[in-house]
Amino acid sequence: MKTLYSNNVVHKCLTKTFYRILCSSTGVWNEDLSTSIKHDIERKWRNKLQASVHDDDNQKSKFYVLSMFPYPSGQLHMGHVRVYTISDTMAHFYRMNGKKVIHPMGWDAFGLPAENAAIERGIEPFAWTKQNIKHMKEQLQNLGCSFEWDRELATCDPNYYHWTQFLFLKLYEEGLVYKKEALVNWDPVDQTVLADEQVDTNCCSWRSGAKVEKKLLNQWFIRTTCFSKSLLDGLDDPVLKNWRDIINLQRHWIGECNGTKFEFELEDTLSQVMKHTLTIFTCNPEYVCNASFIAVAPGSILDRLKFDCDSTVESNDVFKRLPVMAKNPFTGERLPIYVTDQVEYEEGMDCHLGIPGISEMDRLFATAANIPISSPKENSQQLNSVEDVDVARGRINHMAQKLGIGGYPCSSKLRDWLISRQRYWGTPIPIVYCKQCNGPQSVPYSELPVTLPEIERLSNWGKSPLLEATDWLNTKCPKCGGDATRETDTMDTFVDSSWYFLRYLDPHNEDMPFSKSKAAEFMPVDLYIGGKEHAVLHLYYARFMNHFLHSIGLVPYKEPFQRLLVQGMVMGQSYRIKGTGQYLPKENVDFSGPKPVEKGTGLDVVSSWEKMSKSKHNGVHPETVLKDYGIDTTRLLILADVAPTSNRHWTSDTFPGILKWQHRLWLTMRSFLNTRSNLQNIVSDTVLHTPEFKEHEARMFDSRNYYLKGVTFNYTTAFQLSVAISKMQGLTNSLRRVPSEVIGRGLQFERALACQIIVLAPMAPHFASELWSGFVSAPNRINSSTKEIKWDQGVLEQTWPEVDFNYCLELVCVVSTSRNLSTSFSRIFYVSDLYS
Repeated sequence: MKTLYSNNVVHKCLTKTFYRILCSSTGVWNEDLSTSIKHDIERKWRNKLQASVHDDDNQKSKFYVLSMFPYPSGQLHMGHVRVYTISDTMAHFYRMNGKKVIHPMGWDAFGLPAENAAIERGIEPFAWTKQNIKHMKEQLQNLGCSFEWDRELATCDPNYYHWTQFLFLKLYEEGLVYKKEALVNWDPVDQTVLADEQVDTNCCSWRSGAKVEKKLLNQWFIRTTCFSKSLLDGLDDPVLKNWRDIINLQRHWIGECNGTKFEFELEDTLSQVMKHTLTIFTCNPEYVCNASFIAVAPGSILDRLKFDCDSTVESNDVFKRLPVMAKNPFTGERLPIYVTDQVEYEEGMDCHLGIPGISEMDRLFATAANIPISSPKENSQQLNSVEDVDVARGRINHMAQKLGIGGYPCSSKLRDWLISRQRYWGTPIPIVYCKQCNGPQSVPYSELPVTLPEIERLSNWGKSPLLEATDWLNTKCPKCGGDATRETDTMDTFVDSSWYFLRYLDPHNEDMPFSKSKAAEFMPVDLYIGGKEHAVLHLYYARFMNHFLHSIGLVPYKEPFQRLLVQGMVMGQSYRIKGTGQYLPKENVDFSGPKPVEKGTGLDVVSSWEKMSKSKHNGVHPETVLKDYGIDTTRLLILADVAPTSNRHWTSDTFPGILKWQHRLWLTMRSFLNTRSNLQNIVSDTVLHTPEFKEHEARMFDSRNYYLKGVTFNYTTAFQLSVAISKMQGLTNSLRRVPSEVIGRGLQFERALACQIIVLAPMAPHFASELWSGFVSAPNRINSSTKEIKWDQGVLEQTWPEVDFNYCLELVCVVSTSRNLSTSFSRIFYVSDLYS
């Protein structure tokens, strides 16, 4: 420790006994900071920090911090540790900035993994899921996260999926839900439908690894394409901030809304309406009345269908005419359908509406197939201006919307949302089938929820297990009261997660999914934190649901999420045998030579950084890390070194920086307590007037403001929490450079030390709380302000520090004087100048 005066060395000779008098209630300020001491600190502060964080102060402005809720697999992984440490850090930060913070937690609890685990273990999925939730909740609490557990929900709870079914019925009432035969991805092992994104590049299932088959099934869809233009335009909504490349991912998924889709009924050669319909897309809906034929691609659904009559009416090397016709809903005309590769199909489409009057390609095909080219219909004369086109297009689309057959702007590649799953562990679809009544019948709202039946042992892999629950399956028709059967498909889990952020706001509401007043008060979500793997589908479906709820007046904003923080993965170092690709545990690799080899065989080994996985032997158990380093050190390690948006390479090589920093903070508090408690023997009053003392104080004033400004910016604007840690370490270095006279008598040192502990608190709440208890216990305070420092309250109850108004900032301005010349100048500003 530096000194200004050589005779002030008394503090260096203090005994351990004296230190123990100074220590906080843990009694260890004189000891080196060990993992054991960290655990003692965390046990001391755990219950105090996990007290209710619910804030009912309606005078504060809200801040909704939402992290994507986990699937309850039973074990947290390091990716969970990262995302929930980030969200907890931000929640603490905004509470300290005077916000009414919403920071909930729940469980995305339905889905295949629980059902498969139940089949393998011979237990109920609910019991398996409940057990996993209990363990993972304990793990999150051990991580020190300040979640509002009174808002906790699980999507498998009937109190939750009651309202998922409620929203399904609302969509159904609005004509946005329909059932249709579709060619789907079928997993022959898991015996269920897979979404396109659940099939890898080798056409294998993402979960079972089985080769995916194509299967024709009658499936439930949500007509998300009706909102595609609204969802595309919403990406330009000024409410969206920090979406960065996610905007482009969403745009790419939705596509350019440059056309319209319509549903055409199919008829056989005897003009009998068939159960199938055909979705067609056209960029020129204003000319749909002039369509002459429909072309479908080889291998498409219609090409695969087996018809009762002859398989084809006409066939040659160019086309194959099918024995079905498509009925133009606007003219009633029956259009022939041809299987051919002689026309260009729009992206994502396997059928094409042929309009020879406006397309040379269509005219050539019509000529080759001897299709009569009709003259323009009376209501579709030649359109001579943009205004004519817009009017005609609007008229056709409006007619289609009234008929319930489409008519909404969309891209060719965007499909409606297939939500049917042939499994047990999911939200039951609230539909029944009655032989006496025409079509599916919706379950009345008063009979919700339709709960899952209890099935002791799931064993039926070939079809939905719900087919075996006959007491549940057989019911009464809500329309006629006759015998009926329930729908046995359950909903895609994306439906459950498409609205959970709204239920958090009103989790105990028994009358509605949420109250409009709660949604108006707390939406949109201010900060949404989660992995990039969910930045397309989940985000798209959640946005769709919110746009729909806005359209029926239940939420005030179309866009549900204001800011996104998309965190990168935690990567582990993996080792593979060169040539075979076999993964090895690290302990099976010999690093003693010039390059790593497998122990025993001497085979060359290659290493790489990959997503942590048991199969790759590169995973790290969070419980092990917490045991070895402590909660707050783990939190700091997961936040340090790289930006939250970047992948984090988890290696102990990066740990010393954080460990040494914590030790320096510990030593700083030890010196502070020692000096302040023995002030008369260490520092005389005369030092206050020396130039050296004043210079050190000025530097502490500058350091406090400089580093505070950097930390706050990286919390609020850049979201570079690793840079915020670097700024805090810079402030620690400044605190460590001052002599004991400044520690004992310096107002600016005291302010800077308080600032250091406060800005650390969101990331390391237990450790900061212990440092704060030492800070406020020190005698001989200099700062008497109770506004800047709340001496009788904990560190997390402190107000976030502000940059002083009389702090000088040098701003460099560049002024362009011509195309090729520019001049620069600098000027010293006070912070107060920026507010004038």
